[in-house]
Amino acid sequence: MKKMMLGAGVMALTLLSTSVNAAVSPQEAARLGQDLTPMGAERAGGADGRIPAWDGGLQLDREFDRNYNPFADEEPLYTITHDNLDQHRDRLSAGQIAMFDRYSTYKMHVYPTHRTAAYPDELYGLIAQNAVNTTLVEGGSGLNDFQTAIPFPIPSSGLEVIWNHTTRFRGGAAERIVGQFPVQANGDFEKVLLREQLVWPEYLEGGRDPQADDNVLFYFLQQVLAPARLTGTVLLVHDTIDQVKEGRRAWIYNAGQRRVRRAPNVAYDGPGTASDGLRTSDGLDMFNGAPDKYEWRLVGKKELYIPYNNFDMMNTNLSYDDILDAGHLNQDHVRYELHRVWEVEATLKDDERHIYAKRHFYIDEDTWTASVIDQYDSRGELWRVSEAYNTQFYSHDVPWMAAEAVYDLNNGRYIALGLANEEDEYMNFELEASRSDYTTQALRRLGIR
Repeated sequence: MKKMMLGAGVMALTLLSTSVNAAVSPQEAARLGQDLTPMGAERAGGADGRIPAWDGGLQLDREFDRNYNPFADEEPLYTITHDNLDQHRDRLSAGQIAMFDRYSTYKMHVYPTHRTAAYPDELYGLIAQNAVNTTLVEGGSGLNDFQTAIPFPIPSSGLEVIWNHTTRFRGGAAERIVGQFPVQANGDFEKVLLREQLVWPEYLEGGRDPQADDNVLFYFLQQVLAPARLTGTVLLVHDTIDQVKEGRRAWIYNAGQRRVRRAPNVAYDGPGTASDGLRTSDGLDMFNGAPDKYEWRLVGKKELYIPYNNFDMMNTNLSYDDILDAGHLNQDHVRYELHRVWEVEATLKDDERHIYAKRHFYIDEDTWTASVIDQYDSRGELWRVSEAYNTQFYSHDVPWMAAEAVYDLNNGRYIALGLANEEDEYMNFELEASRSDYTTQALRRLGIR
């Protein structure tokens, strides 16, 4: 695992270096690593024993192999179908229930719960420091005194939970080659092949530069590799920490126009790259970007069936035809487990516009990943359901997704992103990146065919 390149001043911070507006007291933060996990989840298991205690996450002494499933010998505890749906409604979201109502073929195989989430040890101390130092800027669309990942491991508001999802650890410097698949109602699909890089300034060569990386949360680069008609389209994003001080910076290179231009629509409900209208820009990675269009309400915690430990979904012995069915993914390749989630309701502000008037988030307590999102239209009708197919990249201590999907309940179409079963290359968590790789000049070079 690449060591984090953190400045001496950052490493010198301790839990005693609190500010007047610290999120929690040092005494409260001391719970991290005790009755709470270092990431802020409840360490203890559930009252009925279905959810076990966290014991450090999945630790395997082997390199990551996408054809290896550490739980391959397990059988489902039960399968949820139309026939037994009523027995499980209280552990399903409204959107998940709607999927059963919409599709007679829909089912959920529920397996034993494994709390496999783990971060690199170097991050745990920083998260504890964030707990006592990080605060929201006025209005909530930015962070003060934040380091790297998880500003609010002991959250007290829905907005703090959302910021934990937005800033969660995804490898520091990672590159992936994955497919995005808009799937028609009859099951037909076309692969859009993407190369994506996600890099935090701390992981660039030389580490974070206080001036060059001022207010930068991460750098994101997305390059379309196929189909041929879209090849040469490249997107560059500098996402910001304090979005009041400065909003997202985004540029796009269009191969047809052969020029770089600013891309202010790469935000909110602007269309996602090559998504056939099935994904918004802020729907990538389940949710990203500025939270300022919504009022956020923390409902609380509950137990929910969410996709978890989906190692099989990465298996190269499966084809895209095996996984992508009409209406929804082939549920025989999806693993669900019972986990505790933070429930957050987002309601569009009266003076704001977005195609989703309400979004209901269910965020895994162990990873801070938004694992299920129910999305409602302006009439208050349930419209789309998003699921993250969580997994643990164990050799790098990275909880992320094997894929994510957005299901449109109205027209029967959906989009799946992140699959790479038929690709020779997949995830690279050892990316060596420099700041010059994320400039408009670099964007122009990548866009030339």
